[in-house]
Amino acid sequence: MSTQKGRAGEEKAALFLQRQGYDILARNVRGGRGELDIVAKKDDIIAFVEVKAHQQRTSSLQAMTPDKCARLRSAAMAWLMKNPKQSMLLCRFDLIMVSPSRGLKIWASIEHIQDAFR
Repeated sequence: MSTQKGRAGEEKAALFLQRQGYDILARNVRGGRGELDIVAKKDDIIAFVEVKAHQQRTSSLQAMTPDKCARLRSAAMAWLMKNPKQSMLLCRFDLIMVSPSRGLKIWASIEHIQDAFR
C-alpha cells in the first residue's frame, strides 16, 4: 500500500472517530518502538487507534502481528509518559480497517474494532 493511500485511510478514520464523539489528541506519534496512528479520547477512555487501509479485511487483520502489537504498546507507554494527566484514564487499543468498495478508488467501508488487542 502506498503512503498516500495510508494517509487517506487515516484521514477517513479520524473523521469517523470525530463523528462518533471522539476527540483526536494526536496523530502519527512516534515513541518507544513504534508509531501511533491516532490517539483519541471519548469520555474517560484513551484509545490508541491503529489504522489499516487494505483492499481486503483479512489483510488488515493479518498485519496485526504479535510484534506489531508489542510496538504499539511500547509507543502507547511512551505517549502516556509524556502526557501524565491522560495516564490516569482507562486505555485500550482499537483497530480501524478502511477498505474500498468493489471497483472504487475511494475508501467506502470502515470497521472499528474496540479493544482489538491487549
